[in-house]
Amino acid sequence: MRMYDIISHKRDGGKLTAAQIECFIEGYVSGRIPDYQASALLMAMYIRGLDNEETAFLTRAMAESGETANLDALGTVADKHSTGGVADTTTLIAIPLACACGLKVAKMSGRGLGHTGGTVDKLEAIPGMKTALDMDEFFAQIERIGVAVMAQTLHLCPADRLLYSLRDVTATVDSIPLIASSIMSKKLASGAHIIVLDVKTGNGAFMTQQDEAFKLAQAMVETGRSAGRKTAAIISDMSQPLGLAVGNALEVGEAIDVLSGRVKGDLLTVSLALASQMLILAEIAKDEVHAQQMLLFAIESGQALAKLAALIDAQGGDSLVTKDTSLLPKARIFEKVKAQKDGYLSAVNCRGLGEAAGLLGAGRIRKDDIVDPAVGFIVKKRIGDPVMTGETLIELHANDELRLKQAVHHIEKCLTIEQKAEKPTLIYNTVC
Repeated sequence: MRMYDIISHKRDGGKLTAAQIECFIEGYVSGRIPDYQASALLMAMYIRGLDNEETAFLTRAMAESGETANLDALGTVADKHSTGGVADTTTLIAIPLACACGLKVAKMSGRGLGHTGGTVDKLEAIPGMKTALDMDEFFAQIERIGVAVMAQTLHLCPADRLLYSLRDVTATVDSIPLIASSIMSKKLASGAHIIVLDVKTGNGAFMTQQDEAFKLAQAMVETGRSAGRKTAAIISDMSQPLGLAVGNALEVGEAIDVLSGRVKGDLLTVSLALASQMLILAEIAKDEVHAQQMLLFAIESGQALAKLAALIDAQGGDSLVTKDTSLLPKARIFEKVKAQKDGYLSAVNCRGLGEAAGLLGAGRIRKDDIVDPAVGFIVKKRIGDPVMTGETLIELHANDELRLKQAVHHIEKCLTIEQKAEKPTLIYNTVC
């Protein structure tokens, strides 16, 4: 089978077969197919599109291009994924919640890049926490305590890593079938039987428009189902930071506060929605009302926080942080961004706030950037809240004066105060 023929077939609007896609993925990963031919096929896919069956073929071939986890011996195991955003700490809340209700959870996570945070960076803000597990450790920990979170290995879905690098430089990133196959191939390779997705929309998300987010959610749910996985997705707002804390240690502290029952709000609401879908798909809860009752009891009883402590302890971290968040890394310098007039917070440049966190050192612009776990900021006002002149909007935590100055200047341009404002919808839809 010639790559030339596969490219021309798709270029002319033809439908790719499983064999053609497998030939492409195997050949590109092995190095037999050069970048220029892979780029040509990606562009043909981008322009002509892929139907649900082609997307499923591509996802499966990518998932099988490297190491895969077989978790069948553990019984029913769930996973969750977010398409990324700012102060999106739902993994640290939804996973221990679901696990406290009797569901095993296996999560392979990435690091933050650009304006979005990464679960691995957040966990590594906990003193001693280890995320570089091998597959045997990963499996044994799930069997022992019901939950594990590990950094994605280089052996997992090498096709996705190689193709994403190529898409990044060939203007083929923002294709819904290619995004869906990229995300779902890693989920399939991770071995979970249940996959729950949080598809973000808004100016802080990759999918800024609701209709595009809905299409992506549908594509991923259909792809998961075609591979025999129980799959559901929620579509949630990212027009402002989801939580109040932005920055790795600060976000861990907020997750602990949420699981302890001290803090409620949007972060808890979305976490409950995700964990509910996990319990419903696992048939542990009969419906959303039942699931929410179970999850809220897990918080009130302390079982959810205890499960997070068990996860931290199992991976070498200091689980005492769940009782005393002052043990988390702390910044040395503090600054406040204050309102310059009365009114209502009417809009937030959420992506810009994520970039400001990066300026402080909380995230990465390049993959090799070093992350400072202590820095970030606390959001004091949400969209729709009234504000008065001189009232604090953002409280910054920094370790470098120059970085702080740059971040303050950036944040000041991200907040809009007007004489009226409406609170945004938090959860737009559920696809299941």
